[in-house]
Amino acid sequence: MSVIRELIDETVSKKLLEYQNTALDIHKTPEVSNHEYFACKSLSGMLLKEGFEVKSDVAGHPTGFDARYKSSNPGPVIVFLAEYDALPGIGHACGHNLYGVTSSLAAVALKEIIDDVGGEVRIYGTPGEEGGENGSAKGSFVKHGFFDDVDFALGLHPGHEHGLTKASLANDPVDVEFFGKSAHAAGAPEKGINALDAVIQVYNASNALRQHLTDDVRIHGVITNGGAAANVVPDYASARFYLRAKSRPILNDLYKKFENIVTGAALQTGATYKFGLFQNSVDNIVPTPLFDEVYEKHLNKYGEFILAEPAHKGIGSSDVGNVSQVVPTIQPSIKISDKYIAGHSIEFREASRSESGLKSIGLGAKVLAHTALDLILDQELLKKIKKQHSENVKNQNI
Repeated sequence: MSVIRELIDETVSKKLLEYQNTALDIHKTPEVSNHEYFACKSLSGMLLKEGFEVKSDVAGHPTGFDARYKSSNPGPVIVFLAEYDALPGIGHACGHNLYGVTSSLAAVALKEIIDDVGGEVRIYGTPGEEGGENGSAKGSFVKHGFFDDVDFALGLHPGHEHGLTKASLANDPVDVEFFGKSAHAAGAPEKGINALDAVIQVYNASNALRQHLTDDVRIHGVITNGGAAANVVPDYASARFYLRAKSRPILNDLYKKFENIVTGAALQTGATYKFGLFQNSVDNIVPTPLFDEVYEKHLNKYGEFILAEPAHKGIGSSDVGNVSQVVPTIQPSIKISDKYIAGHSIEFREASRSESGLKSIGLGAKVLAHTALDLILDQELLKKIKKQHSENVKNQNI
């Protein structure tokens, strides 16, 4: 077994420079949701060369891919999650150029020994984690059955410090549109139906609703169209909101309350409306601590450690949550900076191509591959992890 583990490390070390260069190339070519053609081609092409069977344009996403290598010996089905989208305007300020490459290299390393231990290695290339056009593709992969036969999933997100998988907020990204009737705002205002008034009613009612919600709920949005001229009653207005909560059941209830607000605004103003998701809904991450313990054990073997209390705390949303609802999933964070850097910032973008950022690819690939190997070799451990995951999903809204 020591020979097998050495082979994982040797494979990562031998191929690291090539994968680091790919991370830099993706960083230089930032692409947003469902337009990550360069990143998709780069990663899937590397995996094809490594002996994986690769399909692109999957689960309704032209820049998604599904890469697989199946051993002739039975064993678990493992999925490494790959993200590679950038943020509009600022580029790879969340480090996804590192994320996708690290997962791919971990899968390649595990493939080297999978024929000896049994099982199947997959990499799912999932576009648009940051949202956007048909964003949050992991939701599509779940809905299209890509995880139906999967035993567990792994990903590793760049951060300013090492950390374990954190709970996240479920998120329903919604668009609200109101349709009224234009009229001269001074000469014949009584002839008009003001769509902007309806949008403002939604904003005001949302603010009033916040008082009666728990602390884990968030509602925030922007007006995307408020009319064209001050002397014309707006016949069209629109807004975009993110509705978030600590669990899917709580968010489903919030969604209904918010839709009632939209309906009420239409009734008050006489406008008609359209309301609904503009991309995939995002579920909250359900951590499985036993799974994270395996990851941390291997991280420690490389002389890296996780702080007991993170210096900076925050909570957002990730479509990794959709995966964690159906299979045991981890997404720890790996350090790419010697000091605090905020996500989605210029500083984070620069760290994603720095020496520390590139170094994290090798460390992350090794730790992920060894973590997966533990679950392949120890069936009792995998059973315990699956049991804990099932219980945590069941109890997530308590």
